[in-house]
Amino acid sequence: MTETHSGAGTLALLRSFPRSVQLLVLNQYGVNTGFYMLVPYLSMHLTGNLGLSLTITGLVLGIRTLSQQGLFLVGGTAADRLGPHRVIIAGCALRSVGFAVFAFGTSVPLLLLASILSGLAGALFNPAVRSYIAVAEPRRRAEAFAVFNVFAQAGALSGPLIGTALLAVDFRTVALAAAVIFAALTAAQLRLLPAHPVKPAESTVLRGWGVVLADRRFVLFTLAMFGMFVLQTQMYLVYPVLAGRITEWAGAVAVLFLSTTVFSLLFQVRITRWFAGRTSRGTAIAVGLALMSGAFVVLLPVLWADPGRVVWQVVLALGALVLSALILESGIMIAQPFVMELIPAYGDSRISGTLFGMFYLVSGVVAAGGNALIGYGIELGNGWPGALVCITLGAASAAGIWLLQCRRLLAEPAGVKA
Repeated sequence: MTETHSGAGTLALLRSFPRSVQLLVLNQYGVNTGFYMLVPYLSMHLTGNLGLSLTITGLVLGIRTLSQQGLFLVGGTAADRLGPHRVIIAGCALRSVGFAVFAFGTSVPLLLLASILSGLAGALFNPAVRSYIAVAEPRRRAEAFAVFNVFAQAGALSGPLIGTALLAVDFRTVALAAAVIFAALTAAQLRLLPAHPVKPAESTVLRGWGVVLADRRFVLFTLAMFGMFVLQTQMYLVYPVLAGRITEWAGAVAVLFLSTTVFSLLFQVRITRWFAGRTSRGTAIAVGLALMSGAFVVLLPVLWADPGRVVWQVVLALGALVLSALILESGIMIAQPFVMELIPAYGDSRISGTLFGMFYLVSGVVAAGGNALIGYGIELGNGWPGALVCITLGAASAAGIWLLQCRRLLAEPAGVKA
């Protein structure tokens, strides 16, 4: 993988690409800025401003995840058949509408509608953007996606900062500002993004699904990974809620997301290379899942203790919360790259989209149910039942992957020894 550049070097590399790629890279910065302005604060809005239970809040957040991950295959297929530029524009427009509904919606049906629209939007433009860049810059795809990732992470950094500042007004201002960003991205791409249609894909979707479902190894791998996405989504459910319980300072949520994002920017490539050179893929994934499980062990003292209003106790509780979030992020950073590498290794290039679609569909369903269960557990007692559910899910997934590796049921990417 090409190392990401920084500062002027990144900008110079960006300018060397076609204008369409430059636009999509800047678009991704805007996409992540708008997303992270709103989503980290959504659970606090639903539970605090609207007074919804954590069970309903978990369902609303889980439906957004399900709508996005479960429909990635739809977005990829639409990009292949309609041209990625149309799908990108449609996705950004839908995200703008979805976030506007979050601004004004107070009933559960409206909130669920906003979640569905926001999730479907991501399912449309995420695969379409990657398809467009791959076709527009075929000779330097690695460099193009390296710059793409830098700007995506930069958006993830700036989003919470802007969201925290606007939250001083109210949540509606945050949601409307995010909606305006996506509306502006839609308008910019309507005007500036050239059509780049591709040849329609062959109609082999049903046959591809049959091949995937018949692959016992892939089905077992997908089921074993149920813990990863459930625990990953807790950054948007459990952690903001706990930060709100510890302190009324809204900046605490921004500290959480800034800490994990900066940590990822600094160490993702190093961590991936270290594990790639020293362990098998299964071992790396199992270690990552075990760390994700361990992150919620660190949360137990935070849940059991009542920091009250004493400053040093609040600082200690926030420190433990940040440490837990960093451990969770470490596990994600270890496991996720190898999970993404293994998924297409269960088939050939003709069904890679189907493989990803099936994996994300199962993950989305599990995340929706898992969020509701964990949200209910956080409401019980001091919240430790919810943490115990997270610990159990992560440990079970780690054990499942380890067992599949021991039985040689994990796929083996080309040129990599299991």
